[in-house]
Amino acid sequence: MLAVAGGKGGVGKTTTTLGLAGALARDGRPIRAVDTDCEMPDLHALAGCERDPPLSAVLDGERVPEQPVATIPGVRVVAAPRAEDRAAVTSALGRLRDRPTVVDTPAGAGPDAVAPLRVADHALLVADGTPQALRDAAKTGAIARELGVAIVGVVLVGTLEQPDGVERFLEIPVLGTVPPATEPLSDPAVWTAYDRVAERLRRQTVI
Repeated sequence: MLAVAGGKGGVGKTTTTLGLAGALARDGRPIRAVDTDCEMPDLHALAGCERDPPLSAVLDGERVPEQPVATIPGVRVVAAPRAEDRAAVTSALGRLRDRPTVVDTPAGAGPDAVAPLRVADHALLVADGTPQALRDAAKTGAIARELGVAIVGVVLVGTLEQPDGVERFLEIPVLGTVPPATEPLSDPAVWTAYDRVAERLRRQTVI
């Protein structure tokens, strides 16, 4: 299970979750993309899926409440729980071990952001290349390390340039840069970038 994380909001975690899931699914394996942001859930909307049933439904004995993404073959989306069900995130994620799963985590460093990291095997940090986003990513990386989660690298979204010293600052490799785009998941250049990141993850046998 791979958590897509980064302390700052709006840096491209949700786009990366869905784009990376789509890129990973190109080898024929079904990939699950799960939203754990109870306050600002938007993975389902980006994927063109319904808000219900959410992740928490898996705890009711139902089958995994996943929906196919019509525009991205091989990817199934699970929407985030309602805010009142946020305590269910850790338990519900723990039941999703039947297929490769990419998890969209909330921004910040509070309990909601930490919950999915407790379950993940690996974490991929996301930042937009700005100093604030990189500082927040470093904080998220520190939390992940404290929880014993292996950090596989960082993806820089909305930029073609890698800031000087970013790998040294974060103590992880940059796995790719994703170019800016008005509609990212409709842009071939964006998909090419996520394909490259996916290939690097396959080589590491991360997912």
